[in-house]
Amino acid sequence: MSHFTAVLDANVLHSQPLTSLLLELAVARLYRPAWSQDIHAEWRRSVLRARPEVDPAALDRRRDAMDAALPDACVSGYAPMIQALTLPDPDDRHVLAAAVRAKAQVIVTFNERDFPADTLAGFDVVAQHPDVFLRHLVDLQPALCVHASSRC
Repeated sequence: MSHFTAVLDANVLHSQPLTSLLLELAVARLYRPAWSQDIHAEWRRSVLRARPEVDPAALDRRRDAMDAALPDACVSGYAPMIQALTLPDPDDRHVLAAAVRAKAQVIVTFNERDFPADTLAGFDVVAQHPDVFLRHLVDLQPALCVHASSRC
C-alpha cells in the first residue's frame, strides 16, 4: 500500500463514477485514501439534496462498502482539532482535521479555494482538484491507472 495519503472531500465522493474510479485506484495501491464519518455524512446529505429520489439505504450500502473495501480509510480522533482550525468556510474544518490526523499530503476537492494554500502549508497538506490528482496518478503509474479504470 502506498504511504501517499489523500483525504477525499465530500464533494468528490458525491459522484458515484468518480468515487468508483478513486476507489479502484486506491485498491490498486496507487495511494491511501482517507475520509471520516463526517465526510460520509456530508456526501450523503449532498446526494439526497440533489437527488431526493435516491433511497437512503442505497447510500448507506455504498458507505458501508467503501469502509469494508478500505477499512483503514476512515479516520477518527480528529474532532478535538476542529475548533482550533481556521478556514474560509468553518464547515470545512473537519476535512482539514481529518487530513492532519491521517497524515495526508493532499485533500482532493472541487473547492480548492476553501482550503487556502498558506493555511494548509502549515500542516504539509495541499488541496488538489480531482483532475489534477488523477493526472498525477496517471503520470506516476499509467499502466496501473488504465487497468484500475477499466474495472469501473
